[in-house]
Amino acid sequence: MRARISTLQSLISGLPLLFLALFYFYPLAAILAFSFFGNGALDLSGFREILVDPYYRNVLWFTTWQAAVSTILTILVALPAAYIFARFQFRGQTLVRALTTLPFLMPTIVVAPAFVALLGPRGILNYVATNLFVGAPTIQLVGTIWIIFLAHIFYNYTIVLRIVSTTWANLDPQLGNAARLLGAQRARVFFEITLPLLMPSILAAALLVFIFDFTSFGVILILGGARLATLEVEIYRTAANLFDLPLAAALSLAQIGFTFILILMYTRLQTRLAVTMRVRSQNMTKRTLKTWGEKILVAVNVAGMLLFLLAPLGVLLLQSLQTPNGLGLENYLRLNENTRGSVTFIPPTDALRNSLFFASITVALAVTLGLLAAYAITRTRRGGGWFDAFFLLPLATSAVTLGFGYILAFSRAPFDFRAAVWLVPVAHTLVALPLVIRSIVPLLHQIKPNVREAAAMLGANPTRVFREIDLPIVLRAVLVGAIFAFVISLGEFGATTLIVRPEWSTVPLAIYRLLGQPGLTNYGQAMALSTLLMVVSAAAIVLMERVRIGENVEF
Repeated sequence: MRARISTLQSLISGLPLLFLALFYFYPLAAILAFSFFGNGALDLSGFREILVDPYYRNVLWFTTWQAAVSTILTILVALPAAYIFARFQFRGQTLVRALTTLPFLMPTIVVAPAFVALLGPRGILNYVATNLFVGAPTIQLVGTIWIIFLAHIFYNYTIVLRIVSTTWANLDPQLGNAARLLGAQRARVFFEITLPLLMPSILAAALLVFIFDFTSFGVILILGGARLATLEVEIYRTAANLFDLPLAAALSLAQIGFTFILILMYTRLQTRLAVTMRVRSQNMTKRTLKTWGEKILVAVNVAGMLLFLLAPLGVLLLQSLQTPNGLGLENYLRLNENTRGSVTFIPPTDALRNSLFFASITVALAVTLGLLAAYAITRTRRGGGWFDAFFLLPLATSAVTLGFGYILAFSRAPFDFRAAVWLVPVAHTLVALPLVIRSIVPLLHQIKPNVREAAAMLGANPTRVFREIDLPIVLRAVLVGAIFAFVISLGEFGATTLIVRPEWSTVPLAIYRLLGQPGLTNYGQAMALSTLLMVVSAAAIVLMERVRIGENVEF
């Protein structure tokens, strides 16, 4: 019996590790090998070009500082909301928290058109300004660093809100009250007591935001233009447009090394900054709004937050209804029209069908592998933490780099998968897998081993134990993970641009192609298709918030 259980545990651990080895580490190894031995012999031309050409040094510098500034701005903007959610209990708080999650899980290819619809040359702000003020100058933020900052804050706001507010809500308020009794002012209490205790969670949020901003692709590609190129965009252009694979491999390796160094730095900092602190239940630390000052503070902050986070998505919907004859559904009804007569045209409805097909496969793969990996993490007495970190590595790797690795790794024997359609959902699964695992692991940790042991002693085999004990407990977490995988697959853009076959084009690719073509019809079709993708993603996110258990689950 013990031998069977041991074999089963090995299988549980082995399948996700095998998947990770074949579809994550093997492509990264292919990038590493091609960086140094692209032509069979030692070839450092790609690295030499990065070091010699000032253009690529400027790209690396721009990628770094724009991510750093975006991260700082996101933290500063989100901290007031984190305080409000941590210390006050108010009506509609759960709904507001769910709405703040909407932008983060929106596909980047939807976020970018949303800002184009709001701040672009044909955006709603320019429309209002030119109609209210004759001769008013056109607001042109598309193609500037400012719209990138706004989009990054919009996209990553909820990361800071959720991570920091959860820690803040669990801090014992008596620490600050004791300091106040000893004469400390509010500012001193915050900077000398509260902020040091919050620092690990702020650094954790900052790390995630920085990595997402450093590897940002869709936002930069659409909103930044050719002048504001990051490493991610350069990897895509070098591989897909210039076909300079050695240079693309060198750029990819530089990006991988940089993000991995960041993770190592964060681990060391977290160890040094971690402090023992008194933790209290959120029911004890939160209070209802009593004074008018507190009510105004919460109302103003929530109103400003929702306006900033929901306005671009609302304007996107409005722009999709704009026609030469006023508001209407013309853009939706003309979605399948090939206005330019292109022989490579893929009807957007076909792209939507392809996206849903890939998403369904991704959900099945990600949930199965995520559940097996979660069991491996929670049941491995030694090395559970190592397993945990191991499966989170794809979170620090950009999708474009992953897609480029697939081009190098799966274009020759023994794994020649160039024509394989299933490679797309596999890439989507790898992107979604870390979040699926993080959804399931906390609940598996809560199942006491003696419950399973008692069932086994009464004659239940491992399958029955899982079906009647584990599954009812983790089912909602599995559903959350499945929705995560569905939404991520539906909007995945970076890896898909490099590995998908033209006839299997997805909705994000269709939106990008429509935005890149001139004419009001193409622009209207792009807005309509973006809105459809937004509505489907929003419905999935609302469902996820309904089945989510508690506020302390990992993000």
